[in-house]
Amino acid sequence: MRYLHTMVRVSDLSASLDFYCGALGLKEFSRSDYPKGRFTLVFLGAPDDLPMPADKKPPLIELTYNWDSQTYECGRNFGHIAFQVDDIYFTCNKLIECGVVINRPPRDGRMAFVRSPDDISIELLQKGEALDIVEPWSSMANVGEW
Repeated sequence: MRYLHTMVRVSDLSASLDFYCGALGLKEFSRSDYPKGRFTLVFLGAPDDLPMPADKKPPLIELTYNWDSQTYECGRNFGHIAFQVDDIYFTCNKLIECGVVINRPPRDGRMAFVRSPDDISIELLQKGEALDIVEPWSSMANVGEW
């Protein structure tokens, strides 16, 4: 068995790509439009997972954009998508600079949560050991749900 992808329905493809690619740093792996079905699929991968040998696909996020306007509700039952990062503090600072709210700051030097434009919970985990606990993170409060 091998992990293939996580599918997330998005209501605004441009805003989602700004978040996943611009803020989080994922790379577009492939994109396909399906005019008969009126939807677009965009597959994204983490930079360290790309490129891979031709016979293997990296773990991917599949953004599904339905061309006809729809409202999607997301409950906590979805869980989250997790990414390992080299420096949790640097990553959270970059996200803040991109206008992303840090819902659960990395107070422990190890873990943080943010939400996508479609309210999908994204977990960020520090690679290796937790970083030294520092301000402003150690005293920063949670914001909203994560």
